[in-house]
Amino acid sequence: MNSPPLSPSVEDYLKAVYSLNEGGGPAGTNELARVLAVRPGSVSGMIRRLAEDGLLQHEPYRGVRLTEEGSREALKILRRHRIIESFLVQRLGYDWDDVHAEAEQLEHAASERLIEAMAEALGHPATDPHGAPIPTRTGRIEPSPAKRLDEMVAGSRVTVRSVADEDPVRLRYLKSVGLVPGARAVVRKGGGEEGAVTVTVEGGSGPLRIRRNVASRVTVSETDQSGE
Repeated sequence: MNSPPLSPSVEDYLKAVYSLNEGGGPAGTNELARVLAVRPGSVSGMIRRLAEDGLLQHEPYRGVRLTEEGSREALKILRRHRIIESFLVQRLGYDWDDVHAEAEQLEHAASERLIEAMAEALGHPATDPHGAPIPTRTGRIEPSPAKRLDEMVAGSRVTVRSVADEDPVRLRYLKSVGLVPGARAVVRKGGGEEGAVTVTVEGGSGPLRIRRNVASRVTVSETDQSGE
């Protein structure tokens, strides 16, 4: 017997907890309230409900983590979201800064049949337009060895792997300066106390000073001197 479908609000919570847990720590009430744009009191009530349903593990004053079942559900939601984004960009001509809000709405309504048809039409892409890995149909997702751009030190040669997709203004800026998935760059100055990172993008016009709040939303992998 199939379980009843999750509500859109529950799906949003699970996806938010998954995103916050990716950093290695639990998700706090205030963090969830900020990400979901709701009151902390509302978060506390939903956390209790989801813990009772076996989707979250809650340690008072320490935050929450997804259970195994909660992780499976979160990865299903991420798969729908990222395939929809990919379809909108590749087949419907959307810009990468336009698709997040659309996918946020469509992910709750799209059937699994539709999602798999989209994936088939796209050739089963491994990443979405912003470089984020797309979970497989069986709920597997490849761990990423990438680091945040603001963690890199001067002299590092890097390849951009992904950028966070929720802020269209930031996405337009990153595209305008060439910091997109696959771009290569050299870190001229690490974040340090100032917080800004200076990089030169291959093929770009010159050094760029990237604020920490932007650099922290870009993941990169290091390359050797030859760029391999």
